[in-house]
Amino acid sequence: MSHNEDVLTAQSDQPKKLSIAEQFARRKQGQAPSQLNSQRVPIYGDKATATIETKPLTWRLAHHDAILDLATYQSLRGFEGLKTALEKAPKEVGDMIKAANVRGRGGAGFNAGLKWTFMTPPDGGPRYLICNADEMEPGTFKDRLLMERLPFQLIEGMLITAHAIGATDGYIFIRGEYILAAERLMAAIDECLANNLMGDNILGSEFSFNLHVHTGAGRYICGEETALINCLEGRRANPRTKPPFPQVSGAWGRPTVVNNVETLSNMPAIMINDVEWYQSLPNEKGNSTTPGTKIFGCSGLVNDPGLWELPFGYTAREIIEDFAGGMKDGKRLKAWLPGGASTDFLTTEHLDVAMDFDSIQKAGSRMGTGLIMVVDESQDMVPLLKNLEIFFQRESCGFCTPCRDGLPWGVKLLTAIDDGQGQQGDVEKLEGLTRDLWLGKTFCAHAPGAMEPLMSALKYFRHEFDSKIVVPAIEVDAETSQWAESEIKKVMSSMGSGSPAASSNSSADTGSNVNSDTTAGAEAGHKTLTSNPSDVK
Repeated sequence: MSHNEDVLTAQSDQPKKLSIAEQFARRKQGQAPSQLNSQRVPIYGDKATATIETKPLTWRLAHHDAILDLATYQSLRGFEGLKTALEKAPKEVGDMIKAANVRGRGGAGFNAGLKWTFMTPPDGGPRYLICNADEMEPGTFKDRLLMERLPFQLIEGMLITAHAIGATDGYIFIRGEYILAAERLMAAIDECLANNLMGDNILGSEFSFNLHVHTGAGRYICGEETALINCLEGRRANPRTKPPFPQVSGAWGRPTVVNNVETLSNMPAIMINDVEWYQSLPNEKGNSTTPGTKIFGCSGLVNDPGLWELPFGYTAREIIEDFAGGMKDGKRLKAWLPGGASTDFLTTEHLDVAMDFDSIQKAGSRMGTGLIMVVDESQDMVPLLKNLEIFFQRESCGFCTPCRDGLPWGVKLLTAIDDGQGQQGDVEKLEGLTRDLWLGKTFCAHAPGAMEPLMSALKYFRHEFDSKIVVPAIEVDAETSQWAESEIKKVMSSMGSGSPAASSNSSADTGSNVNSDTTAGAEAGHKTLTSNPSDVK
């Protein structure tokens, strides 16, 4: 086969790129808004084996591009998990989730069931469950998939959680740009209300719960749970002082739990398949102790960017090379962010680290949202970091001084360095910022998160920053310049006349000269030292 035939074959194997018009047409038909279902490796894996036991979050997408009506969702075991949960006491459901160790998928990785236990006991007043759907972490798009294409699954997960914690009302705080997801969630809520799956006495039980969709105004800081609560209440989106924690005093001063979209979407399958099944899922790889599956992803200059539901334990190398198809157009990997822009860069030396919370932390970063962003060798780290820090600077709420003033200072330094105007000491100032804006020195984790990529870039790619620093020229006056030129001519002349050899011979006699110098010095001690001004000159 000729080279041209090879190229044509390779091009035919690539998924067809959809135009904007085609994407809108697919959206109206309830289909995927992108090429995700045309991936070389589908989100849900092998269609023949995608089941609730193997791919609990995405297996339904093996049968339908998107599930937007209640009847279809129920035909695929929809709301079976809720029915099972309602047959159990709330504490029993909470204990199951705690034992399953469903670690938060928003980035922190904290045990969701354990988080629920921090709620104060019911006192007859309102209690709230909030879904954090404000997915604004650069490079992250997993929650959008779940909300746009599986809205009923998220709603069922919230109903199960609300039953476990005794919540009376719930809110899906969704990113303002996720217009389609918000529309589909509201339509699904209306259908649930019409079928006694929401509202009073759900499915004939004593459990009542109402759910609302709240569209945010588009601020990254709303990903911090207390800033989210402030925004939900109509206040400025500033983080709150903790304690008290939201489980004690959250929305409107009442006990509140905040969980991520992907975290809540795990609940239905656990109710159906039980705790032991959930804990056994990572056994496929055998190198991770984190239970369950995760929607991993990869973006950047790879052949097949996208999302894949996998058990914990797959390595970054496997995700980048096997699922994302490797680097694009012969590009070579230089660095990668494990889980969004606010995590530390890792290098090619870390590619075989298992993608789970503990392993990535030991490697020097955080797993975050689990969506890898790759950087190839042709990319300059300085403008890349400048771009990231501009985002973090813009998204600062401005509540505390280190973040409000420190992030713009970092952008100013990076801009000067990138424009060729950086001065000696600027890189050291950047290093100082990573310490001054670190954990414990700011009101929330926004500024420390902004420092993670900068800190790691300086650690692994310091030379790229140093190479852009301008070294100031030394100014020399005319008289000094003439003197230097004459001295250089004398040295060159002596080298040409062979005097260096003579100098070498004289240095060889240093031992004998020392004695004579010492004697002369002793004799000079008996004489009066006199000197003329001309001698000093």
